[in-house]
Amino acid sequence: MNRFVFKFVSLEQQLFRWINGRLHNRVLSFLLYYLTHLGGATLSISATVLIWVLAPMPWKETGLQALAALAISHIPVAAVKKLYPRIRPHLALPDTKTFRNPLVDHSFPSGHTTAIFSVTVPFMTMEPLMVLILLPVALLVGLSRIYLGLHYPSDVLAGGLIGTSVALGTVALWP
Repeated sequence: MNRFVFKFVSLEQQLFRWINGRLHNRVLSFLLYYLTHLGGATLSISATVLIWVLAPMPWKETGLQALAALAISHIPVAAVKKLYPRIRPHLALPDTKTFRNPLVDHSFPSGHTTAIFSVTVPFMTMEPLMVLILLPVALLVGLSRIYLGLHYPSDVLAGGLIGTSVALGTVALWP
């Protein structure tokens, strides 16, 4: 088992270093630095509330589903961050590229990735063509978290799975 864990950690760090180091260029740095905020609390909460309040049906109801999924999805995120206090890569790995004021709390799972998937999945289920726009946006937010040196790939994967599963559950159980 230890050998498997060592191999996994080694492969994950290689993938992290490739995304965080070798992919770096001015265009991606600009784009991903700003795109990452789509998964932040201010934008994700504001967007879902505005859609819920201002949009016509069925967008209004989907906005409320997204808001509910966003709120519910952060319960397991907060619990896992306490149970598994993983140090962020920019604090653990030398030569990690990061940007101004990087987060220093625990990295697992990615809250930004959880948020963007919990908010976008209800819209993708309501209107399947939205997958063409929203899935690439959600994936780029997840990628940005690695690119910015804030999360390991498994942090992002876990956040995407939590956000997606909570959103699908919210939509399926919606009255």
